[in-house]
Amino acid sequence: MAGVGLDAEVSRRANALPRWLRGHGGYALTLAPTIFRFAPRPIKILAADEAGGWTTRNDQPTMLAAFANTAIYGGGMKIAPRAEIDDGLLDVCVIGGIDPFRLACMFPTVYFGRHLGIREVNYFRAARVRVETETPFDIYADGEYVCRTPAEISVHPGALKVIVRPSQTGF
Repeated sequence: MAGVGLDAEVSRRANALPRWLRGHGGYALTLAPTIFRFAPRPIKILAADEAGGWTTRNDQPTMLAAFANTAIYGGGMKIAPRAEIDDGLLDVCVIGGIDPFRLACMFPTVYFGRHLGIREVNYFRAARVRVETETPFDIYADGEYVCRTPAEISVHPGALKVIVRPSQTGF
């Protein structure tokens, strides 16, 4: 799971919390005050197409862009409820420019995967995406800083073998 925009800012701030708090709701605790200080930023997201080129999927002010290959992140949020860990695709969830108060009210829907029906949410799948911004933005993956934009993000199918009990499938 990787994120840019509000997600990266929240991850950066959550990492400054004591370790015990980070693991017990630190992301959600940090999100509340950050929402009201964060303004949508222009983020261009391009998806690789079958012809080997790029198709623009987002080119608007954006609060948050999340790139996932599993459904859940940040302690139970279903940011990508349709994601399948073994399909070789990224599930991309983009939350466009939205009023901070409306975003705060919308936030609980993410725990149930119901945010996909909200007008400002764009959700799609792609094998590879490119993220471009006017000025470099931090990108965090699983709560850790990994790079700055511009960046390409992709899934490498079969790169990691995971063993789970049958009751734990379906993330």
